Amino acid sequence: MNKVSNFNIVIAAICLSIGLISLGFILKGAALDIKGMERTVQVKGLAEQEVLADTVIWPLQFSDADNNLEALVSRVEGKNDAVIAFLKLHGFDAEEISTGSQSIIDKQAREYGSENQQFRYIVRSNIIVYSNAPDKVKNALSKVSQLAKQNIAIVQDNYETRVEYMFTGLNDIKPAMVQEATEKAREVATKFAKDSNSKLGKIKTARQGQFSISDRDSNTPQIKNIRVVTSVEYYLSD
Repeated sequence: MNKVSNFNIVIAAICLSIGLISLGFILKGAALDIKGMERTVQVKGLAEQEVLADTVIWPLQFSDADNNLEALVSRVEGKNDAVIAFLKLHGFDAEEISTGSQSIIDKQAREYGSENQQFRYIVRSNIIVYSNAPDKVKNALSKVSQLAKQNIAIVQDNYETRVEYMFTGLNDIKPAMVQEATEKAREVATKFAKDSNSKLGKIKTARQGQFSISDRDSNTPQIKNIRVVTSVEYYLSD
C-alpha cells in the first residue's frame, strides 16, 4: 500500500511539473504576443522664445605710456577717476563699477626689446561695469568717444573688451516653454495617428532636452534666442 501511495505521489509531481512548464510556455507566448501588438510613435516638439538680456558686463580698457613710471602710474590713476566719473554721469552706481587689474610693461626688460623705443613703460588699465540695465550700457557706449577729449582712448575692437550680454531669468520661463514644446510634440503625434488610422494613446516616455541660449544675430547680442526640444513617445491603438 505504501508503494502505491509513493507511486501516486510521483505521478502527481510529474504532472504538476509538466503543467507548470506548459503554463510557462503559454505565458511567455502571451507576453510575446502582447509585445508584438504594442505600437508607439516618437515625436519631438520645439519651443523658441526671444528675450532681452537682463545683465551686461562691459570692460573698459585703455593704455598709457611714459619713461617715468611714477608719473605714468599717477596719470593712469587720474584717468581711472575720469572714466568712473563718466560712467556715473551716465547713470551707473558705484556698486556697478569696479577697477580691474593693471598691467605694467617695461620694454627695456624684454630680451627682444628695441633700444629705439620712444617710451619705456606701458600701463594697461581695466575698469569693469557689471549692470542689470543693458539700456544704460547702450547709451554710454554711444558716447564713450567723449573720453578721447581727456586723452583717454578706450579699446573697443578686441576680444578682451567685448561687451557681454546675458539672460539670467531662464528658470522663470522654463515651465511655459516645456509645456509649449510638449503640446507641439502632441500635435505632431496626433497628425501621425490620424494619417495612420490610429488613435493616440497615453505617453510612454518623455525626455526634456537641454535649453540653449544664443544671440539672435551678431548685430544684436542683447537679444537672446532661447530654445528647447522635447522628445515624447506615445502609444498607438486601432
